[in-house]
Amino acid sequence: MRRTTIAGRVVNLKSNELLKIANLSTGFRIKDSFYNAVDGVSLTLKKNEVLAIVGESGCGKSTLATSIMGLYDPHNTRVKGDILFQDKNLAALSDEEMNEIRGGQISIIFQDPLSALNPLMRIGEQIEEGLLYHTKLSKAERKNRALELLEQVGIRQPERIIRQFPHQLSGGMRQRVIIAIAVSCKPKIIIADEPTTALDVTIQAQILDLLIELQAETEAGIILITHDLGVVAEMADRVAVMYAGEIIEEAEVEELFSNPKHPYTRSLFHSIPQLNSNSDRLNVIKGIVPSLVNLPRSGCRFSSRIPWISAEAHEKNPQLHEVAPGHFVRCTCYRNFNLRGKRGGRNYELYTNK
Repeated sequence: MRRTTIAGRVVNLKSNELLKIANLSTGFRIKDSFYNAVDGVSLTLKKNEVLAIVGESGCGKSTLATSIMGLYDPHNTRVKGDILFQDKNLAALSDEEMNEIRGGQISIIFQDPLSALNPLMRIGEQIEEGLLYHTKLSKAERKNRALELLEQVGIRQPERIIRQFPHQLSGGMRQRVIIAIAVSCKPKIIIADEPTTALDVTIQAQILDLLIELQAETEAGIILITHDLGVVAEMADRVAVMYAGEIIEEAEVEELFSNPKHPYTRSLFHSIPQLNSNSDRLNVIKGIVPSLVNLPRSGCRFSSRIPWISAEAHEKNPQLHEVAPGHFVRCTCYRNFNLRGKRGGRNYELYTNK
């Protein structure tokens, strides 16, 4: 166990921990005020682990990823808290210091490879760019490494592909190129932000298998950001569920799928279409994630979408409670939750037909 001092505090790091996030908040400037899109998040990533971050669009998943990578406008973004990696607090580093880590020891796979790739640079040049910055390989060695990486991610005829531009490749091939760039320097942490978005099912499976193979080779930790619970069940070791900027439930994947607790988590699982169901009804959670400006900063943030649960069932300042070993749930409202209920003489139901 290592002991590191951050902002005057002593933080204990276990030997198998790669990343430790403590009370992280990321706020964006709207007019003259900052509003947190990530609010008090604490997480740990271990070596050779896949940590899945799940939740609907707008809950803060991608903001969490860009906060870790330091990819934000410092003039319009305010980051508070600690992001501890190798005895350094990433949240306190300058952009120049982050450049030494970003792409080399921590890399990211973006959800839209076409916008992530430079349209004016050939594929080979883009793969070699990280190698040029983070390694001492010669020009010939960088080219050979680029060819090796393209073969590793399953791209045929790499000699031809390295001379092409992104628009000349299919979506699946561009995604493989993004993965090749991300793993080129054998990073210790890979952040995969919706890595299979807009890909067909066959290519999705290939991309996910590829990530697992690369992880087995490098023993990297993977933060998998997704809203696809099927992908989570297939890949993850541990799952953190986000809602409105907060972690509302965290557990090992088997525990979460067999015993979800928080009303939001249970609602997500209930919304998955069932092939063995005779009903033509599609369960959709009513309501939306509140905007940053209108987001309540106290009380249970999911309470407005389950109005049949009394106010007394919610905590005024919801905390994460360990309800089983390694299983944490925010707010006590889960004890009183049902998928539908009645309050004040009115029948309520969480779902609606679509």
